[in-house]
Amino acid sequence: PFLLAKSVGSVVLSGAVNRDGALTVQVEKAVADSRYAKLMRVMREAEEKRPAMRRLGDRLGAIYTPVAVAIALLAWFASSDPQRFLAVLVVATPCPLLIGIPVAIIGAISLAARRGIVIKDPAILEAITGCRTAIFDKTGTLTYGKPKLVEVLPSPDFNADEVLGKLASLERYSRHPLAEAAVKAAQERGVALSDAAEVRELPGKGLQGVIKGDAVEVTSRKKLLADDPSAAPLLPEQGAGLECVVLIAGRYAATFRYRDEPRAESRDFIQHLRPRHAFERVLLVSGDREREVRALADQVGISEVHAGQSPEEKLSLVRRETALAPTVFMGDGINDAPALAAATVGVAFGKSNDAPAEAAGAVILDSSLQRVDELLHIGARMRRIALQTAIGGMALSIVAMFVAAAGHLPPVAGAVTQELIDVLAVLNALRASLAPRKLTDYDPA
Repeated sequence: PFLLAKSVGSVVLSGAVNRDGALTVQVEKAVADSRYAKLMRVMREAEEKRPAMRRLGDRLGAIYTPVAVAIALLAWFASSDPQRFLAVLVVATPCPLLIGIPVAIIGAISLAARRGIVIKDPAILEAITGCRTAIFDKTGTLTYGKPKLVEVLPSPDFNADEVLGKLASLERYSRHPLAEAAVKAAQERGVALSDAAEVRELPGKGLQGVIKGDAVEVTSRKKLLADDPSAAPLLPEQGAGLECVVLIAGRYAATFRYRDEPRAESRDFIQHLRPRHAFERVLLVSGDREREVRALADQVGISEVHAGQSPEEKLSLVRRETALAPTVFMGDGINDAPALAAATVGVAFGKSNDAPAEAAGAVILDSSLQRVDELLHIGARMRRIALQTAIGGMALSIVAMFVAAAGHLPPVAGAVTQELIDVLAVLNALRASLAPRKLTDYDPA
């Protein structure tokens, strides 16, 4: 949260906290019509439409029991020896299905947890290997989610470092997201900070204060032009990203531009997805302006861009894409929660927001793209081990049943064989919890 000044006629969002002073607000919407309630409603609808996963054990178990009983009955009728019937049933073990597969799933969940990946829906471990469309939200996934000062455009009458020093000296008293970026930029450039006096944020005026006897004001382009239209020729053309305008002693001093920088590994990761994990399409979706989103897409190598998307539009987009092919959606904000729930696999970044973490099937705690690749490999490895456990265990059991039906495996030996098959199946399934020598083939370096 950060401080926002409100004046008469301003919109006050539900959940805002009045820091000081009296405030009279007029309620215009019921609780059920609030933005948050709408987000929760569309998220519940998405949850209800999520397709149910059919577990491998259920599919194979449906045919296993009738086969075992049929072999036992045939052995009895063919030999008239009830011991063969008993021997077949004794050696027929469903444990590779009933125990082996769950052990593999639990092992994969354990391995993921040790890598900083929380699996909330075990079904995603199976589903993620079949996803063919990757949809990324912009902020906090392919970017760091922390704005960085990238450009200082001073007026001819002012020095860039001088204005930056005064901006940072004032911004260090602010909780605005851009404040930290300004202070950090000043520190990196070795610009000394000064004490600020009379720091305040007045309705409709932005951040103000006095530094070294000069009145300093941090405002927006829109507010400046509304107060002084004659300042338009002094301002540079509006660019991509966020910006603020600084006035010193009432005179235009500089424009500061910020950009949420892409993660260093974003481009390599996008290029890695297609050949290694068979993703056919990669989309970038964001509520930000087209120009800004397109600039990031060009940097990381994504051609399909959807900008200016509301949470409802993101949800609609994900539903359309999921109807065409299994999708994995990656996001980190509350606005992404409905889309995370609607995708075949939803992956939330970070642990600070409850809504996306609640809607997603997996949560990447340290917001690392390498962890996403590890999740893909853990899912593929779990599926492979589960198949080995189920099919291998069933194959051994069926062979043992035919040996027992032929009279070469008495009931006692069959019981020992059955236990041996179970132990082998469980031991094989436990491999899913052990990290291989190299869990991922993606190197962000």
